[in-house]
Amino acid sequence: MANETKQFDVAVVGAGPAGMMAAVAAAELGARVIVLEKNSRPGIKLMLTGNGRCNFTNAEQDIRKLVGAYGDNGSFLFHAFSRFGSKNIRAFFEGMGVRLKIEDRFRVFPESDRAKDILDALENRLRCAAVAIKYETAVTGFLREGRLLKEAVLNDGAVKARNFVIASGGRSYELTGSTGDGYRWARDLGHKVIKPKPMLVPVKIKEFWVKNLSGVSLKRAGIRIVENGKKSPMAIGECLFTHFGLSGPLVLDLSGRIGNALKGGPVKLLISFFPQKSPAEIEQDIIADLKNGKNKELKNCFTELMPKILTSAILSLAGVDQEKHANSLTREERQKIVSLLFQTPVTATGLLGFDLAIITGGGIDPKEIDAKTMRSKLVDNLFFAGEIINVHGVTGGYNLQQCWSTGYLAGTAAAKNF
Repeated sequence: MANETKQFDVAVVGAGPAGMMAAVAAAELGARVIVLEKNSRPGIKLMLTGNGRCNFTNAEQDIRKLVGAYGDNGSFLFHAFSRFGSKNIRAFFEGMGVRLKIEDRFRVFPESDRAKDILDALENRLRCAAVAIKYETAVTGFLREGRLLKEAVLNDGAVKARNFVIASGGRSYELTGSTGDGYRWARDLGHKVIKPKPMLVPVKIKEFWVKNLSGVSLKRAGIRIVENGKKSPMAIGECLFTHFGLSGPLVLDLSGRIGNALKGGPVKLLISFFPQKSPAEIEQDIIADLKNGKNKELKNCFTELMPKILTSAILSLAGVDQEKHANSLTREERQKIVSLLFQTPVTATGLLGFDLAIITGGGIDPKEIDAKTMRSKLVDNLFFAGEIINVHGVTGGYNLQQCWSTGYLAGTAAAKNF
């Protein structure tokens, strides 16, 4: 790509999921496409998704439920999902030889649990579509004349194009190159940018016993947020204990509400280790284990009920000697244990930052983007796709689906915008 003055039909900024999809969609309609990527390779953040397993979409069939997962701005995605939704992206990858599987909550993964299979398929599709990719190329701005962009200004030259797609992501995982450059470009071009903030982010917890459980994962836990003395409805999902506090899909999905509550100071959370059981049902389970292990020490009694390290933490919080034998546990001690398993209070003191956030909240106001084409309403040959738009979902493959859908619309519309 030594000839920097070559005229392309579409220039895509960013080789993440949205950018690669936009490039493929445009090139397969016959457009001459170039992708400009600041890193030395594509899809770096994609390789991290789902802890490397790549939960790349959600197979929810009800489009209203799907849109509901994106909050107040979700309706912006109605057309995008109807044009290129979960069925389409699954067919896209299956057509490239990637075998898929659907897990709980309709989360879709490659059968291999390897994000690299998804990335390899995208790179292969880019090659087949003859998309040019220029790596280690930082865009510094755009040359504009009236309502048109003429070229992308680079750190080492410029690229001219008839249309431009900005798919540069947000600010989450900044080490992957997501430094929020797109927000600056959008503002320079007159767009309103909602202040970026970390979203789907782990929560810091004050209590040290929580940190001692680092690495323990609970498939089904419950959490209530206490604000002004009122408990929120219980949210249930997977919870992970970490060296700083809590993470996992349940906590990430609640992090926005916790963050808002933290504006008034530390926030009380109530953790339920058996969210679908009443205290009486939990007590029956405890009594059964005590009978089966009446000659065991308490720390070894509940291995079928919970991880041993969690047993130690609960016994310590209840003030019960772990070396005590099961047959000598008092009724009062048993009820303390039951009470803690039903509802244990912890104190949230803050959220982690962009470096560990799954996505970035905020971004370009969707009111300034045509929902049918992803074209800017201020610049006639500019399109946006992916995380840079202020429409974000919960965990479960929703945010990557937003990237595929908006990328497809942007690339398709850009290829036709002559």
